[in-house]
Amino acid sequence: MSNEASGANARSDDAGPLGYLALGLTLLATGLLSTGILSGTGVKDAASVAHLVGGLTLFIAGLWQFRGGDRFTGTSFAGLGAFWATWSAGAGASKNAAGLFLLLWALLALTLTLAGWQGGLFNRLVYGLLTLSLALNAIATFGSTDGLGKVSGWLAAASGLAAWYWATATLTNSGWAKAVLPLK
Repeated sequence: MSNEASGANARSDDAGPLGYLALGLTLLATGLLSTGILSGTGVKDAASVAHLVGGLTLFIAGLWQFRGGDRFTGTSFAGLGAFWATWSAGAGASKNAAGLFLLLWALLALTLTLAGWQGGLFNRLVYGLLTLSLALNAIATFGSTDGLGKVSGWLAAASGLAAWYWATATLTNSGWAKAVLPLK
């Protein structure tokens, strides 16, 4: 994750917490809505969250990170912001187009997983689970398999929780000027 910030060493120009909160919220919303635990809801119900929070906020946070010289989270946030904005706008695509789209974005998530592997446990959790979620969602979309789509939703929600925790720990540790919540 960007600048494993804790305590007084946290950069004030770091958009990492904002980006990981936006990613966490978007993954939680779309993930949980695709599991079927809420009656009468689905992924399409999260389209506005995906577009505004996931797309716009992540993209802006990515540009912010690039400006601060952080290529990894800049690429991650801007790339995933583009994913969410496009995903929400293309909600009516055919199943083959949607499956291909998800598969290609799973490759981006795999790139982020590999590039951020040495960044610690939270990088592995957020991007590894996201990769699995997107790949399974692509397979479920191609095969019209609801059960696999639900598994994909749970993986996305778990990835969202990891992103959300990282942002919460970073902000909390910065505010208390000490490591209150573990980041490693």
